[in-house]
Amino acid sequence: MSAGRLVYNKHGAVAQISFDNPTAHNALTHQMWCDLRDTCRQIAEDSSVRVVTFRGVGGKAFISGTDISGFVGFTSGRDGIAYERHIDECMAAVDALPVTTIAIIEGWAVGGGLNIFSAADIRVATPEARFASPLGRTIGNCLSMSSCARIAGAIGVTMAKRMLLLGEVIPAQEMMSRGVLYNLIEAADLDAAVEALCQRAASNAPLTTRASKEMIRRLSSANLPNVDDLIEQVYGSEDFKRGVQNFMAKNKGVPEWSGR
Repeated sequence: MSAGRLVYNKHGAVAQISFDNPTAHNALTHQMWCDLRDTCRQIAEDSSVRVVTFRGVGGKAFISGTDISGFVGFTSGRDGIAYERHIDECMAAVDALPVTTIAIIEGWAVGGGLNIFSAADIRVATPEARFASPLGRTIGNCLSMSSCARIAGAIGVTMAKRMLLLGEVIPAQEMMSRGVLYNLIEAADLDAAVEALCQRAASNAPLTTRASKEMIRRLSSANLPNVDDLIEQVYGSEDFKRGVQNFMAKNKGVPEWSGR
């Protein structure tokens, strides 16, 4: 896995978070996840910020997934629980941002990229963008309860099932027709459109934005059930070990799952 990095810039009231790992299609390393958490916590304390944007570097991918090399060392399902709790901690910092967040999607938004995309308040994409979470056709792991709720809440239960149960890739045009995207924008027009959108969001009353976001966050995260038993079963399975081995070996095709 290449050494990717998270880049943070601030221009006036707009904070920009970029995922910079283009040789791996902006897949997130463990350090990038930690930096995302810490940067979002820092932004949340900065009262001058009114908007946060998320964007992948290179124009070919938002985020293609997560570096799974650490999965090789997992010895039991409890490792999976710890991993998902770490992702939940990082995503909770994104959810807790008290300002408008905008995801800018060019190319692939897969796995962790779909999670961050789903956490954003406003989402724009180029017509070539694609969205997926093919866990059941690659590694054979699963999402946490919080991640499942976040994605299903953003894209709808039906599309979430298509991604998770069939491994379907959803094109940007369908995401737009379902109301998941705010707009489809040609790549040449993207920067100008995002700038205008940021200015509009930044002009909103900050306390209105903060209160509205927190109300929706509490509504969507209230009383989520504990699913550690399911996560432990999946991450502790023979299928998960087989999926990781297959993925690390760069074998093409779906592994032969045993259900054990």
